[in-house]
Amino acid sequence: MQLGLITDSLGSRPLEQVLDTAAALGLETVEIATGNWSESPHANLKELLSSAAARNVLAESISSRGLTLSALNANGNQLHPVTGPAHDGVVRDTIRVASELGVPTVVLMSGLPGARGEKAPNWITTSWPPETLEILEYQWTEVAEPYWVDLADFARAHDVRLAVEMHGRQLVFNVATLKRLQGIVGEDIVGANLDPSHLMWMGADILAVIRALGSSIFHVHAKDARIDKPNVAVNGILDTLPPARTADRSWNYVTLGLGHPGGAGFWADFVYTLQSVGYNGPLNIEHEDVIVNSGEGVRRSAELLRSVVLRDAPDWMPARI
Repeated sequence: MQLGLITDSLGSRPLEQVLDTAAALGLETVEIATGNWSESPHANLKELLSSAAARNVLAESISSRGLTLSALNANGNQLHPVTGPAHDGVVRDTIRVASELGVPTVVLMSGLPGARGEKAPNWITTSWPPETLEILEYQWTEVAEPYWVDLADFARAHDVRLAVEMHGRQLVFNVATLKRLQGIVGEDIVGANLDPSHLMWMGADILAVIRALGSSIFHVHAKDARIDKPNVAVNGILDTLPPARTADRSWNYVTLGLGHPGGAGFWADFVYTLQSVGYNGPLNIEHEDVIVNSGEGVRRSAELLRSVVLRDAPDWMPARI
């Protein structure tokens, strides 16, 4: 496995400085956001699409520091009833740029439609009242399925895999919904960008998730979440408070090691279970902890992962007796 960084984690710094930091921390890969829900501080998508020289400058900036570009990230909502077409444009341009750069993976979300005729996304999380399932079926069969069949064909034509991040308020938010999408478009082209933090707050057992996904894991984000049990005891896990109100929320994104008892122990299990299902790709640090300095958070996360990562291919076999 390779340790890496989503450069938006240090989004206030220029790209050259971020790459220097990644190299100094002993990281090996970077992931760069190209737009949609990111301000894209480290990439100009239009320039990268139109200019081979711009692509060469970016590639040289990364490779000269001994780093590789593991993925481009186009997270957004391309199924939004109003803004979806603009987000889809970013997704497709990102796929084009990834193909030109020889980057194998584009990270994105599934998107979330509204109900029929609605102008806002509608996340269905219950089966009752009965109309909820009618909305959900419309979202899948009439919106998501035709869109994703076409997008998968587009990605195949550009030799780029799509790593879908399971996330709350998205049509694909857990293992079952990811597998439903794979059943529509094929497991060869769509897999998981496994960001465990989202699944943590929804109550999933991350090691069980890894075993269930297996070879469907295309890419991994290293991001932690902390469940505040006293707040959960009062209000449950669903939470609409803004991230800045960390003390009052039921859960928060936190620096690696601060989300679980034992800290590094969880991440050692995480890495070992990934290895057990054959994953040997990047673990890209994503810092979204609002009460820890980004530089400190990235450094602490890198130190923790270096202590648990498995880098070399296994080679021990029982003796033949």
